[in-house]
Parts: sequence; C-alpha cells; structure tokens
Amino acid sequence: MEMSNGSLQTDFILLGFSDRPQLEPIISVLAFIFYMVALAGNSIIIIVSYLDPQLHTPMYFFLSNLSFLDLCYTTSIVPQMLVNLWGGNKSITYGGCVLQFFFALDFGATECLLLAVMAYDRYAAVCQPLHYTVIMHPQLCLRMVLTCWLGGIGSAIILCSLTLNLPRCGHKEVDNFFCEMPALIKMACVYSKIIEYVVSALGVVFLLVPVCLILISYGVITRAVTRIKSAARWKKALNTCGSHLMVVTLFYGTVIYMYMKPQNTTSQGEGKFFTFFYTIVTPSLNPLIYTLRNKDVKSAVKRMLGIEMRLAKL
Repeated sequence: MEMSNGSLQTDFILLGFSDRPQLEPIISVLAFIFYMVALAGNSIIIIVSYLDPQLHTPMYFFLSNLSFLDLCYTTSIVPQMLVNLWGGNKSITYGGCVLQFFFALDFGATECLLLAVMAYDRYAAVCQPLHYTVIMHPQLCLRMVLTCWLGGIGSAIILCSLTLNLPRCGHKEVDNFFCEMPALIKMACVYSKIIEYVVSALGVVFLLVPVCLILISYGVITRAVTRIKSAARWKKALNTCGSHLMVVTLFYGTVIYMYMKPQNTTSQGEGKFFTFFYTIVTPSLNPLIYTLRNKDVKSAVKRMLGIEMRLAKL
C-alpha cells in the first residue's frame, strides 16, 4: 500500500469477518463447500460442452464461457480468503491485492455483458427458430464473447487506475474479505467525486443497459412463448429461459445493490454478506441451476458417464 509519503508499498490487511469472530468458522466452511461445488459444477459444464457434439451450439458455447468466468472469479477470491480465515495472518501483498482487485472487476464486468449476450441468444432461438443458425453463426458468437472480455478488461483498467491512485494516508486495513472497490475507496483519506461519476457511468454501461436489454429480450420471448402451440417446444423454451433468468436475478440483483448505490451509504457489514453472495454463492449455484433444469446437459453427462463405464469394463 502507499504510506503517507506515497513512496512505500507494504502489505494490506484483509479484515474479513473479524468483527464477527464467532461466524468465521461457519463462513470458512461455507466458502470451502461453495468453492468445491463451483469448481466441480463449472468444470463439468465446460468439459461436457466441449466433448459432446450435441452441445456444440451457441447456447452451450456461451454457457461454457460463463462457467469459465465463474471458475476464474471464485478462484481469484476464495483461496486467499480461506488462507486468511484458517491462518492467523490476514495480510495480502500489495501486488496480490492489485491483481485480486483487477481480476474481480474484470470477471464481474465480463459476466454482466455475457449474461446480456446469452439473453439475445435465447431471443434468437425462441423468436427466430428458422433463422437461428444463420443469425447466431460461430463468427458472431466468437466476436460477442471477445467483446465481453475486452469490455471487462477496459472497465477494470479504468477503475483500478482511479481507485489505487487515491491517497490512503497510511491506512492499510481493507474492511472486507478481498480487495474489492467499495472497501478500497473507504480506505482513502479523501472523497473523490470523479470515482463516483465514473462508477455511475460504468454502472449504467455494464449493469443497467444489460439489464434493460435482458428485460426487453424476455418481454419479446414471453410474447412469443404464449403463441407456441407445441407443448414440447413451450416447455423447452421455458426451461432454457427460466435457468438464465434465475442466474440473471441472482447475479444482477446483488451487484446492482452494491455498485449503483452511493459508495458511502452501504454499511460495511451488510456489504460483506452481499459480496459473499455474488462472488462465492452465485458462481456455485449457476451450474446447479443449468444442469438441474436442463435435460440436454443431464443427458450429455449420462452419455459421458456411460462411455467411461464401458471403457472401464474393457
């Protein structure tokens, strides 16, 4: 971190949940369980989507990218969090904090855009079924994903540069379990209107605009679904769209609450639990939501397990 003279970089202290020491063992166990579920569930979706030819469609291309994002997101946060919860030392190096801060912003912003892209994919599949393969051709899908990643990287660079250049006057205690922007901003000894304006502007671009596009997409989808006479098609549309809507609600609900409010109005204790939810709980629920509600993924997993069992018998 920067000392008062701005010339020396030392470790940060991640306070985490030290203000509630009786909850730390419970939180550490929950974080470990959710992390293992996230690792297993998202890895299965990535592997199955890659190996099963029947899942080589735009929907599962985007879904495997979402799973990869969730894997990276949780891995950038949870291991360090568990080390601090299980050990007596709650420090993190300045470089480690910068990397954690950057990657959390990058993956979070990329996921915001990717969820909007997935909503457009569902719109094309339900409302333009005859032209779906023409509309969502592989080159377009790849360009959409690259745009999401580049947008996330750009926003992370801007916010990291502004936040880490704030004078901290010797403060080194981050009142959160990882280096997140609201906690780092509260460490500063000056109030920055510029950061508030930039966060609001990027919040509109990465949160409100994608949410509006998602709502518009699902408004059109709802109107189209009500006209579907085939019960099988109607049920399939509801299943695939319902899974995405659940993920969108879980992710955007907590992120918008944290980032679209003025940074000085959210209590730190409240913010920690909201942050815990969208950084650790939601990435572990995403694969469960998609696999439990999606017959294609469940069938692909069964086919893979069947092949492995037959190979094991040979």
